[in-house]
Amino acid sequence: MSIKRTLPQRGVTLIELVMFIVIVSVALVGIVQVMRLTTANSADPVRRKQALMLAEAVLEEVELAKFTYCDPTSPNADSAANTAACNIQENWGQGTGTEPVGPRPYDNVNDYVPCASTLTTPCATVISTDVDGNAFNLSGYNVTVQMAPAVLNNIGAAVTAADTEVLHIWVTVSYDGQNLVLDGYRTRYAPTSP
Repeated sequence: MSIKRTLPQRGVTLIELVMFIVIVSVALVGIVQVMRLTTANSADPVRRKQALMLAEAVLEEVELAKFTYCDPTSPNADSAANTAACNIQENWGQGTGTEPVGPRPYDNVNDYVPCASTLTTPCATVISTDVDGNAFNLSGYNVTVQMAPAVLNNIGAAVTAADTEVLHIWVTVSYDGQNLVLDGYRTRYAPTSP
């Protein structure tokens, strides 16, 4: 008598093979979509970081500018207690009034904007150079500086004159249809403060 042994079948059925292909295909489509989205938006953080660096640099430059009543070229720039005491008054904008135009376009904080401001209507201007007059050379970025008198803890007043004690400063960097805005304050510490 012969005994036939049947071996268990090995391999996969057609249904199992089709199910495997469908599951792997769905997973691959998901991975490809994530990679496509990541690649498409990978340049955005770099542009935003560059805009942030530019805004921080310009805001720091404006905040560190002199804030004297007189033009820095005036002989009594460090001692005058108001604009009336100045030999050469500091005006809003570059080289306006009796203020001479020097080698640096921005020798005082209020040179960054061309007009006097009020608390509700800050004066704004687009700038394209640094404090020494060197061009930014960053295509696709526009830098706007706004400035207005401010009141902080009863210091300062809502005045439009150059005698204001506190300035609120906004720096806006526009790029790729987006705006990045940083703001800060500049106070006048004393007549002799830089």
